[in-house]
Amino acid sequence: MKIALIGASGFIGSGLLAEALSRGHQVTALVGRPERLAPAAGLTAAATDVMDTARLAAQLAGHDAVISAFSGHANEDVRAYYGRGVDSILAAVKQAGVARLLVVGGAGSLEVAPGVQVVDSPDFPAQWKGSALGARDTLNKLRDEPSLDWTLLSPAAVIAPGERTGKFRIGGDQLMTDANGDSKISVADYAVAMIDELERPAHSRKRFSVAY
Repeated sequence: MKIALIGASGFIGSGLLAEALSRGHQVTALVGRPERLAPAAGLTAAATDVMDTARLAAQLAGHDAVISAFSGHANEDVRAYYGRGVDSILAAVKQAGVARLLVVGGAGSLEVAPGVQVVDSPDFPAQWKGSALGARDTLNKLRDEPSLDWTLLSPAAVIAPGERTGKFRIGGDQLMTDANGDSKISVADYAVAMIDELERPAHSRKRFSVAY
């Protein structure tokens, strides 16, 4: 499959890139600094600016799917920057006529009680609030999107480097925890869940989640 991966050199994007390449997919890695990516079979690296919609659309054209691991973590106004970037990505995917869009979501919009989301908890870390709100905004935009075949995958509350086990639970809009009350997933296993969805679509126009 020909995949355009936006943000392929990032924290989660790099895991998605490794998993997609390991399964033999052809990946166009769209990043700010393509020289930072090591050459690999099946990989084409290209510089992009997600805010340049026309250029991005041209780069996305001809792919079977787009995976967006875009985030605004490095920007001062994370939520606003995130929103502008997502708007541009959505417009570019439509202009390019790509059939499917898969999006890296956040855990902040998962429910911990009916109508209560993680990001609205009083002890939610302030340094992550902007990106969590931006990710929730993205989910709401996708749910209002009339035409795109999209899927958004939310990780567990804690996503960190770790082992690729291939063993995890798939959920929906609720935060999943294990027997100890922890909500965790490795980047590698998050990537497995996302590429599984790419290869065997089961959540068209839906958000789903993954955790141990």
